[in-house]
Amino acid sequence: MTALGTQRLAAQGPLLSPVAAGVWRLNQWGFDDAALAAWVEHALALGITTFDHADLYGGFTCEALFGRWLKANPARRDQLQLVSKCGIKPPIAERGWQVKHYDTSAAHITASVDASLRHLGTDYLDLLLIHRPDPLLDADEVADTFQRLQQAGKVRHFGVSNFTPSQYALLASRVPLVTNQVEASLLHLAPLFDGTFDQCQQLRVRPMLWSPLAGGRVLDAAANPALHAALQQVAGELGSSPAVVALAWLLQHPCKPLPIIGSRRLASLDDAAAACRLPLGRQHWFALLQAARGHEVA
Repeated sequence: MTALGTQRLAAQGPLLSPVAAGVWRLNQWGFDDAALAAWVEHALALGITTFDHADLYGGFTCEALFGRWLKANPARRDQLQLVSKCGIKPPIAERGWQVKHYDTSAAHITASVDASLRHLGTDYLDLLLIHRPDPLLDADEVADTFQRLQQAGKVRHFGVSNFTPSQYALLASRVPLVTNQVEASLLHLAPLFDGTFDQCQQLRVRPMLWSPLAGGRVLDAAANPALHAALQQVAGELGSSPAVVALAWLLQHPCKPLPIIGSRRLASLDDAAAACRLPLGRQHWFALLQAARGHEVA
């Protein structure tokens, strides 16, 4: 099978694979070095070359776990793209964080990037995102911080995660942004109707999508029986599987989203790659939308 290749995330953005591998739960997968290497190498062989991280994943451990592989294979760095996020501080007494809060100060963003580089074993991040919209975010301070990190060669591109269109527009008025990473799936349709995908298409900025299968619930008959039946029917008609169809449904949107697959199963990576190659007709697309919403379009 031919590898997927890369696509530009925005006009001046990075080249990323059309789907990404997420490591949110890497600390729970029980991988030894050999299993981690097999998972990473399988993704790369498929052409899934983008790996999505965040500083706090796994209680601030997942970047270092992934870094075991990269530090053992430094020559492979140019074959993959590393995305990370920062700005969330959960309650951790030993760090002096008594309440969960957000921090988008220059000091915290800079310290987080330095820690991510150290843990991952790399000199630069391809993409850094502000993880959650911070009500105390100072757009000028964040923009200045981004520019300093870029000038230092530590981060090449910047974006946000979970931002509303107005929050995105504010920061984008100060500094170029190349994505908004948001939750979207057949069980979470908000970005299609709240202006998020409209803004992405308007700006020609592709969104990244977390939880594109809603943590597996998209494939659970109990979550939405009508959707489950529709996925089974469409998959049967196309000679595919419900997981591949559900991902292909997202990929069909004209804002050209980039789903993130966060599973230890090699077969889940195979499904993501197959979804990139599955054409989904307009009637199939709307049949799944109708099943997901419980009513036909007006």
